[in-house]
Amino acid sequence: MDNGRVAGRRVVGRRDAGVGAGAGVGVGAPDGGGAPDGAGDLAAVPDLPELDRRVSGCRACPRLVAWREEVARVKRAAFRDQDYWGRPVPGFGGGDARLAVVGLAPAAHGGNRTGRMFTGDASGEVLYAAMHAVGLANQPEAVSRDDGLRLLGARITAPVKCAPPDNAPTPAERDTCRPWLERELTLLRPTLRAVVVLGGFGWQSLLPALAAHWTVPRPRPRFTHGARVELPASDDGPPLVLHGCYHVSRRNTQTGLLTTEMVEEVLSRAKADAGL
Repeated sequence: MDNGRVAGRRVVGRRDAGVGAGAGVGVGAPDGGGAPDGAGDLAAVPDLPELDRRVSGCRACPRLVAWREEVARVKRAAFRDQDYWGRPVPGFGGGDARLAVVGLAPAAHGGNRTGRMFTGDASGEVLYAAMHAVGLANQPEAVSRDDGLRLLGARITAPVKCAPPDNAPTPAERDTCRPWLERELTLLRPTLRAVVVLGGFGWQSLLPALAAHWTVPRPRPRFTHGARVELPASDDGPPLVLHGCYHVSRRNTQTGLLTTEMVEEVLSRAKADAGL
């Protein structure tokens, strides 16, 4: 994730401790702006390409819209000659994925710049290297949308589609964005068998979105690195296996809380559960 700075100027917000061991989400910032644009007819969206197209036009949360567009205008000095995406970032990967990876939100100078999840930032360097090592990606690098990267049986998404200040979406912003994730899961339902969740924020955000197709136990399972929870189906489909992994943030990897080998281990177990 990005460090929450625009060209050296810090914008007020709270850091999301959930990119580490799963602590709470930042609170106290302005709320989101209601349901996502187009959410009223999401049930009619026929496939993931159409869903991804609609996601990229959402302007439902004023605080996030203002931040992502300011970042795209001001830019980081290292990327001053590049055109920033500056919009919500849709999921990445095929509509027949058997394994999903769920993060937190796009990084200000990563996904918000490149337009693809975990692309062009330090978190993506760790994640895609690990995915390539276990056979879930065709290459270990992710630098731009046209770099040739393909996921193999997997899809990457996030519960919040816009880059938030200080990597900290508010609960209202998370909830406003949830219909996008719910529809994404429904479209993946025929093939999806396992999910790797990066960090406590993603874990807490994903569980309510699973309710349409799977039964989440009460009390809800807690996030821990290495957690494995099998959710029985609440429809006529197969169960889903959740795997917890610390977020691949620079903070976690630089402090040694998370290593590439740890990520590979979780991904390998999830890959097996997904039947890949």
